[in-house]
Amino acid sequence: MGMNNTPASDRVHIGFFGRRNAGKSSVLNAVTGQELAVVSDVRGTTTDPVFKSMELLPLGPVVMIDTPGIDDEGELGRLRVSKSFQALNKTDVAALVIDGSLGWSPEDEALWKRIQEKKIPCVVVCNKADLGKKNLVPLECPVLSVSALTGEGIHALKECLARLGKPEENSRRIAGDLIDPMDVVVLVVPIDSAAPKGRLILPQQQTIRDLLEVQAVTVVVKETELAKSLELLGKKPRLVITDSQAFAKVSEDTPEDIPLTSFSILFARYKGDLESVVKGVAALDSIKEGDKILIAEGCTHHRQCEDIGTVKLPGWIRRYTKAEPEFVFMSGTEFPDDLSPYKMIVHCGGCMLNQREMKYRMKRAADQGVPITNYGILIAYTQGILRRSVEPFPQIAAILRPDSKRLKK
Repeated sequence: MGMNNTPASDRVHIGFFGRRNAGKSSVLNAVTGQELAVVSDVRGTTTDPVFKSMELLPLGPVVMIDTPGIDDEGELGRLRVSKSFQALNKTDVAALVIDGSLGWSPEDEALWKRIQEKKIPCVVVCNKADLGKKNLVPLECPVLSVSALTGEGIHALKECLARLGKPEENSRRIAGDLIDPMDVVVLVVPIDSAAPKGRLILPQQQTIRDLLEVQAVTVVVKETELAKSLELLGKKPRLVITDSQAFAKVSEDTPEDIPLTSFSILFARYKGDLESVVKGVAALDSIKEGDKILIAEGCTHHRQCEDIGTVKLPGWIRRYTKAEPEFVFMSGTEFPDDLSPYKMIVHCGGCMLNQREMKYRMKRAADQGVPITNYGILIAYTQGILRRSVEPFPQIAAILRPDSKRLKK
């Protein structure tokens, strides 16, 4: 299995964009050396973004994204174009494919500008080089001439994509930077109805993997076994990490002198914005009757009746605010452009979203002045244990007032 097990959210996402019939799918197939995308002479064959995890040497594990043409027409066409633009939010490296026999167009120009705004590294690919007309692209960026048909220039394109996609030395860790070798870390994992049968959910797997890399000793227990396990250990753990849903019980069972945090707090830090989500939770204090709260989830897993997003969170929020807000639920790739109707946004830990998409959502909320927080922070806050759960991160703990659970005004 090897590389195929790298979670999609940690892979470099390479998106192929351009007009209908520029040959996006053909170029993508030539780069990957396999038929991933449907190709035909009919304009607009690709009707939805297609995501495919694979290995692209010399870069390693990637997700290739093939998108509908950005000049698609009609009502349906507009819908497809908006899906292409949504795919940009997930894209780490963009290949803007143009038809070399037709040259640069206003649509290409508009798309190029959008890619620049999002600060996505980009290469312009002039396809159909075999047709001989080399059109100069009026841009300061890598421009490569290729032929999906003959294979000309495809090797150079692969190397260019790899160069653009080389992540800066990835020093981001989930929890490994908090730990020394041979420290004991206890992970508390409730086996509830939402946990897939026979396996751990992704954030738990990734955290365990991250801790093993720094030679930590990981002990995994259910919340009901925690107190007994801490007694049996005989050595004080360096850290206890819990699923947020079990925060209250775990906090009760973990002695004050043992640092405690949650998977979702670690993931907020890993995806790059713990400070914003800690600040964002203060919006809860001014929620009134009828205020709209958006609860957004990054994946579309099967909803359980006691689902955390749709049942438990609203329950905790109602109890804390003593009000009846209006809850709006969204999942998967849905995330509204206009966030102004919402008093606050509560987002999941985003384990299924890559860092670019998560940062994009955070930035969109910040740009529109809407506070955003995440599941774990909100649960810790409503249960009065936020200070304790961010203690392992001194610069974040500094945002909280020393006397309590409240944020500094």
